[in-house]
Amino acid sequence: MRSDVKHFLCEIKDGIATVRLDRPDRKNPLTFDSYAELRDWFRDLVYADDVDIVIFASNGGNFSSGGDVHDIIGPLTRMNMKELLQFTRMTGDLVKAIVNCGKPVIAAVDGICVGAGAIIAMASDLRLATPEAKTAFLFTRVGLAGCDMGACAILPRIIGQTRAAELLYTGRSMSAEEGERWGFFNRLVDGTDLDAEALAFAKKIQAGPNFAHMMTKTMLAQEWSMSIEQAIEAEAQAQAICMQTGDFERAYKAFVAKERPVFEGD
Repeated sequence: MRSDVKHFLCEIKDGIATVRLDRPDRKNPLTFDSYAELRDWFRDLVYADDVDIVIFASNGGNFSSGGDVHDIIGPLTRMNMKELLQFTRMTGDLVKAIVNCGKPVIAAVDGICVGAGAIIAMASDLRLATPEAKTAFLFTRVGLAGCDMGACAILPRIIGQTRAAELLYTGRSMSAEEGERWGFFNRLVDGTDLDAEALAFAKKIQAGPNFAHMMTKTMLAQEWSMSIEQAIEAEAQAQAICMQTGDFERAYKAFVAKERPVFEGD
């Protein structure tokens, strides 16, 4: 998996990829280029055997301030409908790429996490935050609908319909304490410990059966649109596939030997 990206930071070490936006002086806004490169990077991740898990980290005390006012919002006001639809489809494709990348994604949120930044955190599988995190889906604040990049589909599944409706209608900031209480954040950690906690969380998950993690992530996404009967059948097929892996056999042998299994992801 490539780490020589141009429009965000990326480090890959021991199977863990850490990405972060790279404009800390402006609270890490997204640009047309960073949207597109992130989308392509997460799409490529499906085929990467050298990455087991991703941390989407903060930078300079903030996660992301969303779409850049000067580099994105301004130009959008001068585009025609075809160009606008191309842009909104591209931003949605980033969410699709994160959801379908086949690897668990942990968002480590500090400070400002708004607009498209909040969407990236929402699209991640797991979320850690500092007490200073402020998350807002502020699309109505700029005259747009709250239904952006899958927010009306995904956010209610995380925090509930009425809480999501409040955030999406008002655009107000959700405090870190609210986010943890509502289930948006898995837990809060001290700002000085955020990177270390995210890495420890990633390593804990990585130590498990990573092929099976891919199956879990796939089922979490696909079962949104399934009936209970369809979901049970899909999970039966997924689990049968996992039962053919080396990790399943390793777990059995370790259990018999009263040892801790060491998974290898195959």
